[in-house]
Amino acid sequence: MRILVVNVNTTQSITDAIGKQAAGAASPGTEIVPLTPAFGAESVEGNYESYLAAVAVMETVRAHPEPFDAVIQAGYGEHGREGLQELLDVPVVDITEAAASTAQFLGRRYSVVTTLDRTVPMIEERLEVAGLSTRCASVRASGLAVLELERDEQAAVEAITEQAARAVADDRAEVICLGCGGMAGLAERVVERTGVPVVDGVAAAVTIAESLVRLGLSTSKVRTYARPRPKQIVNWPPKAG
Repeated sequence: MRILVVNVNTTQSITDAIGKQAAGAASPGTEIVPLTPAFGAESVEGNYESYLAAVAVMETVRAHPEPFDAVIQAGYGEHGREGLQELLDVPVVDITEAAASTAQFLGRRYSVVTTLDRTVPMIEERLEVAGLSTRCASVRASGLAVLELERDEQAAVEAITEQAARAVADDRAEVICLGCGGMAGLAERVVERTGVPVVDGVAAAVTIAESLVRLGLSTSKVRTYARPRPKQIVNWPPKAG
């Protein structure tokens, strides 16, 4: 089984970390292929960057030369999953939905701890679109930008664990979801601080994708995610210069 794990930003070190986390969660015999988009922002922290990333991820997957069995969109709260589902005949799993749906098996209510406050509404909207918002106790911001997660790991751990502890104490959350692909590998630290289950979206997405492939299931092509109708696409892809 081969699963593409596509980073939504263009920072290779984040792709590497996501790929490592995905490989650690994969079953024997599952090949994880981490991909970095050829264009886009170095980090995705707003709607403009998210829509740009959606196009970049779709084009990266479309251009992949080898066959694959599933795709994971490794961006928390990002747009584009629906487009991938239209384009592909294999399962598409978004880490936002993978984390939240997994959390609902583990406790009555869950909270998401993410990066900047400006990303909170985006995550809330994506959870609502996915029908996963009812049992969300809160979406909390650590105050750290995506790229800061790598630059100062200790500060990142402290900020994330602090918000996770507040979510449990103040928001009555029983499960924590790590709300950024760049937070891969921090789950154990948050468990130590909070004492509650912590779901990493990348690891959860790998497990779900593997299960769908083994069950022989993929996206319904009736109505919502039917393949795009054949038509002329003008001036795409754009020519350099």
